[in-house]
Amino acid sequence: MELSEARVAVVGLGLMGGSLAAALCARNACREVIGIARRQSSLHTALTLRFIHRGETDLCAGMADADIVVLCTPVGDILQKLGEIGPWLKPGALVLDVGSTKAAICAAMADLPAGIQPVGGHPMCGKESSGLTMAEPGLYQDRAFVLCPLDRTAVEARSLAETLVRAVGARPTYLEPARHDRLVAAISHLPFMLATSLVLAAERVGADDPILWSLAAGGFRDTSRVAAGSVPMMMDILATNRGPILDVLRLAQTELAELAESLQADDAAQLRQRLEAAAERRRRI
Repeated sequence: MELSEARVAVVGLGLMGGSLAAALCARNACREVIGIARRQSSLHTALTLRFIHRGETDLCAGMADADIVVLCTPVGDILQKLGEIGPWLKPGALVLDVGSTKAAICAAMADLPAGIQPVGGHPMCGKESSGLTMAEPGLYQDRAFVLCPLDRTAVEARSLAETLVRAVGARPTYLEPARHDRLVAAISHLPFMLATSLVLAAERVGADDPILWSLAAGGFRDTSRVAAGSVPMMMDILATNRGPILDVLRLAQTELAELAESLQADDAAQLRQRLEAAAERRRRI
């Protein structure tokens, strides 16, 4: 099947789902975009913004004639839905997701009925603010979009998933689920944990001197930004990627300890070497 002929059901119209639906509609990439949300008000907003062609609050009804189903809810909800939707899916449908962890989701996808075509997915984009009002058609533009097809996934389904990714402006990047989870633990999940620790450390300093918060400027705001993100979403990530996140937290603890030791020893040469190495690596990103 060609994407231009496909009906695409987007389950969850928050930032990620709303932006994906909006991009598909704006580019006339498929036959129809069906938005599925719990609240009628979300569907009304999405229709008003022309992010979807039609909407459903009933999951079964929304997916019934969909050739592609994209699950755009938090990881825990995606796992729950994967355990429920099998009987409602159109035979041969492609099931894709945008969850932030992949091993648990791909394992759940393996239990979908025979003939259903599963592909795990994770677009490497987002904002600290969530919700449909934050969605935009260009969110995925020029961003990596990880794809994790299963062994059972047909070549044609992989190609269709890749076509959809390109249609919203993203760059398909194929990874094994475990490799994905190890890498995003370092570049996505660890920054959230470090930003959290930064805010909590500053909170301790400011406990008896609250003028601290009026002094917080660009550096603090930039490095702590992700700590303002969705706590429920992060709790799902921590629950489904616990091992890799613990590994990178221990690496970060080692790096902090070595910086502290160099500072304690007043070892300016070692401090400079470590700061310059980090600065040079950051400039190459």
